Amino acid sequence: MKDNFESSLQQVLVHEGGWADHPKDPGGATMKGVTLLTFRRHFGEDKSKDELRAITGEQLNQIYRAGYWDKCHCDELPGGVDYAVFDAAVNSGPGRGAKWLQGAVGAKQDGGIGPKTLTKVKEHNPVHIIDNICDRRLTFLCSLSNWATFGNGWNRRVEGLRSSAISMAEGHDISHEPIAPTIEYDSVKKGSSGLWVRKLQDAIKIHVDGIFGSGTEAALKAWQLENRLEADGIAGRNTYRSLGLIK
Repeated sequence: MKDNFESSLQQVLVHEGGWADHPKDPGGATMKGVTLLTFRRHFGEDKSKDELRAITGEQLNQIYRAGYWDKCHCDELPGGVDYAVFDAAVNSGPGRGAKWLQGAVGAKQDGGIGPKTLTKVKEHNPVHIIDNICDRRLTFLCSLSNWATFGNGWNRRVEGLRSSAISMAEGHDISHEPIAPTIEYDSVKKGSSGLWVRKLQDAIKIHVDGIFGSGTEAALKAWQLENRLEADGIAGRNTYRSLGLIK
């Protein structure tokens, strides 16, 4: 639905995190789910990391609308279904999000939402479509090799989406419902100190003093190795997500 973009985007941004620039993150510098590469593609090759970190609401809207919402024809989908498809597109790509919708309504799964898919959508109960999309999404995520590491967080995201999308489909306004704020986090390593070191120490169940010394580094590397992450002793986005500290 045309009126649902803003509320759907706010829900999506809860899960996309704040600033991240881990040196070993293949996605590179990222702000609210937008990589530096994507930012430059939309606004110019000369854009810097500092400009990405200060990305405006208008710029976010432009990227998410053009890159995901419009690609999946969400304006033409029923309330709730639009949000379910949008979030799936952001998390797993517009093509895969479209295929999950097409599979849910019995349309050809070609990854492109057109008139035939939209006609099929009208033949189904929106709540049933949402449930089917979420089930297909979880089945896909469960098949990934890193499910054991990130599965808990992925499952929370999909089940939270299922609940909110069904509320939208049933005519409830979720725009005023409390949403957990986007989490700004600090990557930490040996020599760091402060709040995120304490969060990390508590999460891996070692002595909490807020100081990232050799003991914390050794404990973190052991935890990363056990959970099939790169044991680099640096706590960033992947480690925090695996620990459930961010979504």
